Amino acid sequence: MSEFVTKSVAQEQQAHKIEKRTAVARIAGFALIATAMAALAALGSAALFAQGQDKDKDKDKYSLVSPGGIAFSDFRGYEDWADVSSARTTEILKVIVANPKMINAYKTGVPGNGQPFPEGSMIVKLQWKLKKSTEAPFAVEVPDVFSQAFVMEKDSKRFSKSGGWGYAVFNYDPASDKFTPDAKSPSDCGYACHTPVKAKDYIFHPYQKR
Repeated sequence: MSEFVTKSVAQEQQAHKIEKRTAVARIAGFALIATAMAALAALGSAALFAQGQDKDKDKDKYSLVSPGGIAFSDFRGYEDWADVSSARTTEILKVIVANPKMINAYKTGVPGNGQPFPEGSMIVKLQWKLKKSTEAPFAVEVPDVFSQAFVMEKDSKRFSKSGGWGYAVFNYDPASDKFTPDAKSPSDCGYACHTPVKAKDYIFHPYQKR
């Protein structure tokens, strides 16, 4: 009888130890899950903060309007537009991008087929100052400091006096990381320069097929 009682007590003690270990494991598991969730929450907060910073930056940029009434916000998302071609002067590298509507028109043969670009076509000429590469094993000039965004948009009613196109320049200051409207860029500033290519709907740059 005493042996049976001794075994029962031992079994109860063993069961108690098992329950205790299980409880500790559960607490540790909950602590690990809580820590992981806190880490994810922190990462999520950091990501949201970064997105907020980008949105604030874009908000500042897209609130700008040129002296001629061209809103930078009309060209929202230009950073992801397809490139049309590139050009350069002795000091400036220019990369030309266009919105999907204009790219689709290019692909159908506009303006070489004599057809005008559709209303709502938009083009942005991104301009960088040049510098000689100190890394390439051959002589080459590469983009240095971004300087300007030259924009054009097709709205024949709004810009009837300038061939249906509105023009504006937004200058970029790398020190402040901000854009400002160019004070010397009225909405028709590029019209006189573009009249030699009137037959091509005032567009200089042909679409470079891949």
